[in-house]
Amino acid sequence: MKTLLEVKNVNKWSFYTSKEIKPEGWLRRQLEIQAEGLSGNLHKIWPDIRDSAWIGGNREGWERVPYWLDGFIPLAYLLENEEMISTVKKYIDAIISAQEDDGWICPCKKEKRAKYDTWAIQLICKTLKVYYDCSGDERIPQVIYRVLKNYYELLKSGKIKLFKWGKYRWFESFISFNFLYEKYHEDWIRDLAKIIKEQGFDYNTTTENWKKPSHAWLMNTHIVNMTMMLKSEAVSHELLGEEYTDNAEKLREILDKYNGTAFEGFTGDEVLSGLDPTKGTECCAVVEQMYSYEEIFAHTGENKWAERLEVLGFNALPATLSEDMWTHQYVQQVNQIACQKTMIMAPWSTNGPYAHTFGLEPNFGCCTANFNQGWPKFALSSFMHNENSIINSVMLPSVLNDDGVKIKLETNYPFENKMHYYIDAEKDFNFVIRIPSFAKNLKVNGENTDTKDLELAIKQGKTEIELEFDALPFLKERPNNLYALQMGSLLFSVPIEYEKQMREYVKKGVERKFPYCDYQFIPKTPWNYGFAGDNFEINYHTSGDIPFSQNNPPITIKAKMQQINWGLKFPYRSIARKTPKSREPITEVQEIELCPYGCARLRMTEIPVLGK
Repeated sequence: MKTLLEVKNVNKWSFYTSKEIKPEGWLRRQLEIQAEGLSGNLHKIWPDIRDSAWIGGNREGWERVPYWLDGFIPLAYLLENEEMISTVKKYIDAIISAQEDDGWICPCKKEKRAKYDTWAIQLICKTLKVYYDCSGDERIPQVIYRVLKNYYELLKSGKIKLFKWGKYRWFESFISFNFLYEKYHEDWIRDLAKIIKEQGFDYNTTTENWKKPSHAWLMNTHIVNMTMMLKSEAVSHELLGEEYTDNAEKLREILDKYNGTAFEGFTGDEVLSGLDPTKGTECCAVVEQMYSYEEIFAHTGENKWAERLEVLGFNALPATLSEDMWTHQYVQQVNQIACQKTMIMAPWSTNGPYAHTFGLEPNFGCCTANFNQGWPKFALSSFMHNENSIINSVMLPSVLNDDGVKIKLETNYPFENKMHYYIDAEKDFNFVIRIPSFAKNLKVNGENTDTKDLELAIKQGKTEIELEFDALPFLKERPNNLYALQMGSLLFSVPIEYEKQMREYVKKGVERKFPYCDYQFIPKTPWNYGFAGDNFEINYHTSGDIPFSQNNPPITIKAKMQQINWGLKFPYRSIARKTPKSREPITEVQEIELCPYGCARLRMTEIPVLGK
């Protein structure tokens, strides 16, 4: 074990790319499943990608191709999948070749630009940066330069202005602004940044609207806008020359207090929906909140954001996708006793009756395209760097190769709390390992040490570090006198066995056929439980081919529970009441095996403690 080193506190971290990071273990398998599923095949089966106007077709020419590429690109390069990389290049080449002489890049006729929502410009530039990071294609900086210079001239002249999505997502532009300014240091980029912020929406003015469920479709309570905007200050303040105030924390606290979920996200079906655990959270919101936390952590170095990222990534992300990742939900519920069409009126604020079923496009197609970014960008957050150090920011099994430094992390975290680092360095370097705040009894190479981030001076040559800590299960208080069982970054739920009903059909010329058809999940086992105590037994299992499997979870916790008269939310037959009708036990104490939230497609998570 090398001696501890006091490293200068440098807050900002930089992302590595797929050139330096490669997934291993269960993480690689999760990415392979994604590539084998909808992500890797969407361009073959979905007209909005296959025949998009972005590549000269006649289908959607706005956000769906950029959304999909934003995840498909890093997925292809992380897996070094040549067929997928070839597809990436086909799309990128088509997009670049269609760029107009003045720099405009979106598939929109010149005379219609003023009515074209430039959210697409913000998104495609961000996506092109992702491609540049993965491929090193030297065409890209100038492509983005020409796009944004034209954008600047059009905005400055008043020929176009921000409206609708572009206005409410203005901060997404700063991903490409920061990239471009770092390359060229030209003043017009900062001027463009100021114009964008001035025309963009200020969410600080509407926080009162977040304190009660929305029942109307509004941009300023739209759940995806909420999760995106959290990173606005982090990504913009440097270029704007503004002081950083941690505004994200203030806004997150309000959102969490009035709309929070057990998995650190917010309800939003499609707008903010309060504290009811049967209200849904949109799939897009999960991956965008993860991305916001990745960016905030990179810009600030504050561990709280990485820890919240873990909770989202290990729970909400796998839960909203089928195990084979051929289908997804539009909205997931924390307490989800069925996934089937609601027969009366939809229980959501603005979504339709199929929103929590699994399918190709169960409500709106934005999530079909956008869920793809979740796992690849999470994988790319495992290691980061600055001028002084390398940090293991999220303990995901992976290998880092960075300028003469190779770090291999073998781990089954978060299912187990053991890490083995194999380091082969051609030079001395500083290595930081982020230790979660919940860690207890930290041991490094068998020796007890303080439970705080490890800051290590690694010498040239080979080094091994074995790290282990405990995480204790506890009942986390939730609103309405309910509780969620959590251990480390993992939530645990009562899993509900289900019958899967498949529905194949054609809608507006688009096939829904196996394996990307619609599925309804009908419960087969009881779900109406309360905790009968707080003694828990942890059991570790051999992971199978599917990391987040309901039938073969990698870890379970046995708890003493009793059934209660919980009841259904009137007039639905597939939605549990917000709170139990009665908390009086109707059965003897039983031992129930809870599984990770992300493994359970049907589940009860926020549950009463009986007698409390």
